[in-house]
Amino acid sequence: MGRLLKFLQKLAFLGQDHRYKALERDEVETLIDDQCELKAIEREKTVTALPPREACKCSKEDLARAFHVDLDSGLSEMAVAQRRLVHGWNEFVTDNAEPVWKKYLDQFKNPLILLLLGSAMVSVLTKEYEDAISIALAVLIVVTVGFIQEYRSEKSLEELTKLVPPECNCLRNGKLQHMLARDLVPGDIVSLSIGDRIPADIRLTEVTDLLVDESSFTGEVEPCSKTDSPLVGSSGDLSTLSNVVFMGTLVQCGKGQGVVIGTGEQSQFGEVFKMMQAEETPKTPLQKSMDRLGKQLTIFSFGIIGLLMLVGWIQGKPLLSMFTIGVSLAVAAIPEGLPIVVMVTLVLGVLRMAKKRVIVKKLPIVETLGCCNVICSDKTGTLTANEMTATQLVTSDGFHAEVSGVGYSGEGTVYLLPSKEVIKGFSNVSVGKLVEAGCVANNAVIRKNTVMGQPTEGALIVLAMKMNLGGIKDSYTRRKEIPFSSEQKWMAVRCSPKNEEQEDVYFMKGAFEEVIHHCSMYNNGGIPLPLTPQQKSYWQQEEKKMGSLGLRVLALASGPELGRLTFLGLVGIIDPPRAGVKEAVRVLSESGVSVKMVTGDALETAMAIGRTIGLCHEKLKAMSGEEVEGMEQDALAARVRQVSIFFRTSPKHKVKIIKALQESGAIVAMTGDGVNDSVALKSADIGIAMGQTGTDVSKEAANMILVDDDFSTIMSAVEEGKGIFYNIKNFVRFQLSTSIAALSLITLSTVCNLPSPLNAMQILWVNIIMDGPPAQSLGVEPVDRDALRRPPRSVRDTILNRALILKVLMSAAVIIGGTLFIFWREIPENGTSTPRTTTMAFTCFVFFDLFNALSCRSQTKLIFEIGFFRNRMFLYSVLGSLLGQLAVIYAPPLQRVFQTENLRALDLLLLAGLASSVFFLSELLKLCERFCSRGKTPQTFPGAM
Repeated sequence: MGRLLKFLQKLAFLGQDHRYKALERDEVETLIDDQCELKAIEREKTVTALPPREACKCSKEDLARAFHVDLDSGLSEMAVAQRRLVHGWNEFVTDNAEPVWKKYLDQFKNPLILLLLGSAMVSVLTKEYEDAISIALAVLIVVTVGFIQEYRSEKSLEELTKLVPPECNCLRNGKLQHMLARDLVPGDIVSLSIGDRIPADIRLTEVTDLLVDESSFTGEVEPCSKTDSPLVGSSGDLSTLSNVVFMGTLVQCGKGQGVVIGTGEQSQFGEVFKMMQAEETPKTPLQKSMDRLGKQLTIFSFGIIGLLMLVGWIQGKPLLSMFTIGVSLAVAAIPEGLPIVVMVTLVLGVLRMAKKRVIVKKLPIVETLGCCNVICSDKTGTLTANEMTATQLVTSDGFHAEVSGVGYSGEGTVYLLPSKEVIKGFSNVSVGKLVEAGCVANNAVIRKNTVMGQPTEGALIVLAMKMNLGGIKDSYTRRKEIPFSSEQKWMAVRCSPKNEEQEDVYFMKGAFEEVIHHCSMYNNGGIPLPLTPQQKSYWQQEEKKMGSLGLRVLALASGPELGRLTFLGLVGIIDPPRAGVKEAVRVLSESGVSVKMVTGDALETAMAIGRTIGLCHEKLKAMSGEEVEGMEQDALAARVRQVSIFFRTSPKHKVKIIKALQESGAIVAMTGDGVNDSVALKSADIGIAMGQTGTDVSKEAANMILVDDDFSTIMSAVEEGKGIFYNIKNFVRFQLSTSIAALSLITLSTVCNLPSPLNAMQILWVNIIMDGPPAQSLGVEPVDRDALRRPPRSVRDTILNRALILKVLMSAAVIIGGTLFIFWREIPENGTSTPRTTTMAFTCFVFFDLFNALSCRSQTKLIFEIGFFRNRMFLYSVLGSLLGQLAVIYAPPLQRVFQTENLRALDLLLLAGLASSVFFLSELLKLCERFCSRGKTPQTFPGAM
């Protein structure tokens, strides 16, 4: 460029002096070179990434022109440098603009946290430093746990960078170079071979027996056969683009070469990356309930302050003094132990779920499971085992057989229908020859219950193992192989028997319509007979019938020449459902949780699995990803609840389905294991990844991980989640009823100018019981045995609903009435408070507290139904509190501190009998509620909490 400017200046100068002869030949050549350089720069700026749906239709020549690249020599270094200025590096960059300290401070925006901080400040002003420290510690613990969880969840974006392989083979300047994958730009020529992970989106230009495992991207279990021919009339579905390979997928067989059409965020995985960046994890129902509770307590606290200031103003008392009393009472009303109890309850739930092989990454998710009413499940690797298995056989002479056993262990049997006769070896010649052909025309190997090679071929090897024919392949010497291709749709091998002097024989397997063209005979009990058009038609119908069941159908044949083969029969193969999935779907459906299958598979395969696991019924509705994409969000939200199966879906479709379900009011759990599931896992209320088959991206995006990939484990998780919310409600009921009772006692005495029933140290002891072990042990109540049978909790249900408020007020009223009765009974005629008066009132209040805690163990179940000794932690904490109260009454050092005196045994019996009234009244109320609700709400079970 500098030379070009100098030349133009010189040209202008020479033009004025008319001295053109001074131009030297090399300067002219330099000018031409620089002009070419300018044109090249402008050309590189116009090169853009090409979407796969457009690239698949281009011929090789059109592709080369579009990217200005020579397919034989690749790009030059100058072209690469210019394109990198436009397209950047082939990598993902996570936006970490928000500093860590700001993310931490954002955790303090919770209304309950702000209210607790306010109460801590008031405690400092009133010199209640112990309260201030305990509240501050509670806040720090809760905030720190929340921050750590959020920080870890952001790693899901970072995990996407692992999909880009560190190195690749690229053709540049006519040389094949081994280089870093991040250096690739659109237009680069990349060479692929077996075992390579695709470094970018590539339009193939050369292919040799190329099979690519795209399961992490499309969800399809079968490797995709690739071609280099342009596609005409393509449906646009990414899973059907046979001449394009995508970043992050794996070359399983063969080799190929192609042009990079998309790098970094311009690739299809880049689309997933951008969607994950834009997606925000929704708040859990528990978090929303806690937010509402914080606002309700704030209103309640300011109400108390306003009321007392109004009463004090009417009585002529100093407003500052009344304001101080009101703030102190309001702070006492705030359950500062609530965040700790919530955290402990959730942590214990997480630990219980860990024993059931479920890892929970975010604590509030445990409770969210109790609200979940829709589970959207990926098919491959989640509902199914991701292990292809032969399940049906049809021989050319009409024998039908079924196969038991799944996976690659070789366990199972082959038996004829309808006689159920077990077949081993060549006990049935027709079945034996069919299985022999599938085993010999095969390149897979089974090692340690794992298939090395194509899953379909592995299924044929396992089928032979079940008939004791696993070693039949060793009886032949392979002379020649005609590999499978997407054009011919079959593969064949020519073999010679090792122990017999016989002619070579061909074994062929492939699509029925292609294999049958090479057959002139059919096998009839080991005797080849001429093939008739009627027989071809019959087997074509059998092939369609098996295909309608979702089976992948292979035809097998053998014979001396490719044009004179003997048709042997059909084998139906499928990826079978996991053990226990059918029972899990049934139980979840009965409890009000709808299970929906969201898969990239074809309709027939999805329907077959749906029928097997009990997902399908007469009114079943299925919807394709194309239909989902074409519908407006509002229309989809109105229809999506009636659909049970979504097929041919992409990551974008899955997110749209989840959003529509959420708009319809559902709490959605999404299960998956592939990269194609990661965005949906993050956008769902509960993302559940598979521990064994799941990709790193899906595990990081999810909230839960099923360690053993067992879908049925979700039942245990749902059961746990349903119980946790009720434990939190039990604690809130106990603490609020006790707080209101204590506040009311002090408020009434203040307003009526009476002596306080409790002194400062006694109020502190009551607060210890309210927030201490008896209260917190309510949060560890074991999950109710009938929890799974109950319908999901509505997200509109708040912790502090009307029913709970009535129970709180009832318990508080009984405690206030009983304590005031004892106080009135014990107060002397002169109206002054004595140590005995406060001791009796104080002990009465504590006894009421302990019996109230016992009644709060369940909202609707009687104590003998939940088991008196089931929550041992509760019994230990109540016993400890009772012994502590006796020490306060009878231990001389504590008598001086708490201003108490000894009580007689009859006094304790009187107080215990009176205090038990709150327990018996609560139990009676439970019986009345059960009687009134019987016959009105069919979904309310007797055991509902």
